[in-house]
Amino acid sequence: MKTARKSSRVRKQRLIVALTGATGSIYGLRILEALRKKGGWETHLIVSDAGMLNAWQEYRLARKDIAKLADVVHNVRDVGASISSGSFITAGMVIAPCSMKTLAAVAHGFSDNLISRAADVVLKERRRLVLITREAPLNLAHIRNMAAVTEMGGVIFPPVPAFYSRAKTIDDLVNHTVGRVLDLFGVEHSGIQRWHGMRHDMIKD
Repeated sequence: MKTARKSSRVRKQRLIVALTGATGSIYGLRILEALRKKGGWETHLIVSDAGMLNAWQEYRLARKDIAKLADVVHNVRDVGASISSGSFITAGMVIAPCSMKTLAAVAHGFSDNLISRAADVVLKERRRLVLITREAPLNLAHIRNMAAVTEMGGVIFPPVPAFYSRAKTIDDLVNHTVGRVLDLFGVEHSGIQRWHGMRHDMIKD
């Protein structure tokens, strides 16, 4: 009897990355760059129309420029895409940045496009969903929507700077947030200054 051989090819982990219409497109772009550099990850990208406007306004990037950073690119209107089904296995999804409109859609299960549908799938399959929400100050609707997503198992992750990292540039601040988000998906990296306690910090000085 022949023994079946195990395939030597290891399937890459998949992560869905969405960019929506809030300022801070750099977060989604930097996540895509980090995962491509890391290897072993297959990124599935969705960019809303407003997300494209922001990427152009902030960095003069066209759709084709962003698409180069991802392994698979999905049309935001293609609700029949692979990532719209729970049978398509992923490690989860990060919406970076996440507009208040998208937050509301996720909070209320309003799957009117592929971004909110994919997020709905990630939640129902009990996978990791991280929303890098960009808005300030917050009104009560924003806060209640954040609470609803949190109660469903999602992670609300405003890009709050960590000053203990002693960042010197905006890039340093962005990279620290991106590194902490990658931590949530178990991506091993050494791209951030980690806290080791006050005593360690004093000795270092």
